[in-house]
Amino acid sequence: MSSPQSILFVGIGNMGWPMAARLLGAGFAVAANDVVPGRAEDFVRKVGGALAADLGAAAAQAEVIITMLPTSKHVADAVAALRAGLKQDHVLIDMSSGAPAATQAIAADLAPLGVIMLDAPVSGGVPRAVTGELAIMAGGDAAALDRVEPVLRAMGTTIHRIGGLGSGQAMKALNNLVSAGGFLIGIEALLIGQQFGIDPGLMTDVLNASTGMNNSTQKKFRQFVLSRQFNSGFGLDLMVKDLSIALEVARAAGVAAPFSNLCRELSASAQGLLGPGQDHTALAKLSEALAGVELGAD
Repeated sequence: MSSPQSILFVGIGNMGWPMAARLLGAGFAVAANDVVPGRAEDFVRKVGGALAADLGAAAAQAEVIITMLPTSKHVADAVAALRAGLKQDHVLIDMSSGAPAATQAIAADLAPLGVIMLDAPVSGGVPRAVTGELAIMAGGDAAALDRVEPVLRAMGTTIHRIGGLGSGQAMKALNNLVSAGGFLIGIEALLIGQQFGIDPGLMTDVLNASTGMNNSTQKKFRQFVLSRQFNSGFGLDLMVKDLSIALEVARAAGVAAPFSNLCRELSASAQGLLGPGQDHTALAKLSEALAGVELGAD
């Protein structure tokens, strides 16, 4: 079967906007939809493509449907709206950081229609979405992945085929678990060092030249914590959701994960302390509150 050319993109948020823009730039025909009033219209006006006001009608005209939404519940709601236009050989790629079990349930419901579902969550944040350099973790039928690989390559430079449906989302949750763990221990180290008398900016430089280096020391501490900007573009609410998914995967696999549980509980505590809508780098404020110290700027 030939490579698809027409795409319905559902979810034009912080990540979905640049991802849909990359597809347009690669020559695909893109129809955009978002639940936030005016956002899809704004995308069409500023970037291009067509407006998909009616999901069922838009699905009938597309070869591939991509969902990039906050949670699996949002994906299920979108699929319900899409259902009237779904047909044999449609490929639905859920690029959300969803729950594997929920994705498998949606796929089972769609299977009698002949719709193939894949999961393909991403890592790299907004900057790499803009440049088309996302890392994509794909799960599902190998032949279907072959068919849509040109679509995925328009958005990411690295496509990892993880395994069966839901395995990409499991991998994404575990990736974010490792990221959260590195962030939390790094912030604690900065707080300890600052109270000892070491400048936290200098500590960040040393960590980045040493074995303590990780993604947070490289791309978050100076940029979003020490600057007090806390605006990386990825929400704390979504981080807690991803950590919860990682623990669901651990429980299903029968693996004891005490440090993972602690990371999730600390993140959820920060969520409760700070309220909804916070950037995930604001997680540092919980460590600061527990220590009774605020990290200083450079």
